[in-house]
Amino acid sequence: MPGYEVRQQTVNIGGLDYDVRSLLDNQQYADPQGSAEDAGMGASGWPLFGQVWPSARVLALAMHSHAIEGKRILEIGAGLALASLVIHRRAGDVTVTDWHPLTETFLQKNLLANGLGPLPYQPGNWALDDASGASGLGRFDLIIGSDVLYERQQPAQLARFIDQHATLHAEVIIVDPDRSNRSAFCREMGALGYRLTMRTADKTLEGGEAYKGRFLTFAR
Repeated sequence: MPGYEVRQQTVNIGGLDYDVRSLLDNQQYADPQGSAEDAGMGASGWPLFGQVWPSARVLALAMHSHAIEGKRILEIGAGLALASLVIHRRAGDVTVTDWHPLTETFLQKNLLANGLGPLPYQPGNWALDDASGASGLGRFDLIIGSDVLYERQQPAQLARFIDQHATLHAEVIIVDPDRSNRSAFCREMGALGYRLTMRTADKTLEGGEAYKGRFLTFAR
């Protein structure tokens, strides 16, 4: 892949191995067509999609056993979409969204590496109002995301995006590593009529690494 370096790693989720192509490190950057710049993404934020972050592993493990049958599921800010790979392996109906121009490329590589069939993917820019349904995404019974609250403007944008794509009885699960924007996001969701259930995540990952974060679960 020109302009940046990648690596292949094996991530174990619930006793099952997933082969994941990721960026070599968080110093990679390549935007020859200006796609990231056009989307408002700077060089420092460009490589964030391409790492297997601890919160993504926590969400993926939760999706290894979460009730998904009969639900239409959306992963927001998916990055390498580890949770979606887990759901797809369980034959769940999941759609992947992210605003990074390379998310889909990495998704296709990782589906192939794990012997999985195609998954629906669509760019998802929370800054755009989609009340008219112009994106064509539609509405979902379960909306999930991990570590998606690292910019000041994101709580309001994300809450609106979720509300525009949630069915009446949807469940929303966000894994947050105790970022400072969590409280603002919870307030925004509350203003839209969602009630919050919050619980502390396990303090260690499956591999034994320390983890600090919470599950934020919303329902109307």
